[in-house]
Amino acid sequence: MTRLQIIRLLLWSAVAVLTAATIGIFVFRETQQQAQAAIGGPFSLVDSNGSPVTEDLFAGKPHLVFFGFTHCPDVCPTTLSDFTLLLEDLGEDAKDLVIAFVTVDPERDTPAVMKSYLSSFSDRIIGLTGSDAQVAGMIAAYRAYRSKIPQEGGGYTMDHTASVYLFDASGEFRGTIDLHEDEATRLAKVRRLVGAAEPG
Repeated sequence: MTRLQIIRLLLWSAVAVLTAATIGIFVFRETQQQAQAAIGGPFSLVDSNGSPVTEDLFAGKPHLVFFGFTHCPDVCPTTLSDFTLLLEDLGEDAKDLVIAFVTVDPERDTPAVMKSYLSSFSDRIIGLTGSDAQVAGMIAAYRAYRSKIPQEGGGYTMDHTASVYLFDASGEFRGTIDLHEDEATRLAKVRRLVGAAEPG
């Protein structure tokens, strides 16, 4: 093989590697976008007043979605209290922010029960419930999880996704707030979501 042939071979090899890398980056980005787009979707539930609610509730607004239930002993009331404080901290910056608390236990969480339970927190938090099939549909659309756990005496509790889902005003999934994150981290994430400037 001549020197010229070797140079040509090296050049074509470099082109092949660059092309493969470009395709790989494109596929990775497409996969990421598809994964994000797969979280969320149409739903049909009712709020704590019994009024029908669909995904139009979130149209054009940044929003947080949290799945829980009113008999939850710790995670749910803690998270809802955090939401209440978060809204106070953000003030006017959160005027367009929608926060939805979606029950994973519609058997017990009727609109009236949800309304009574949420009265202990910010009135900006919207409680959503419905039939078991309707709730299951939203849980599936948001890639969330729930499981009924039997207890002694015939009762039960619920195991469920504890993270808070973050969506921007265009409906794009922007990540989650984890239960164990500190207050400053949670607040910073929501500030970015609503486009609020960090305090100086």
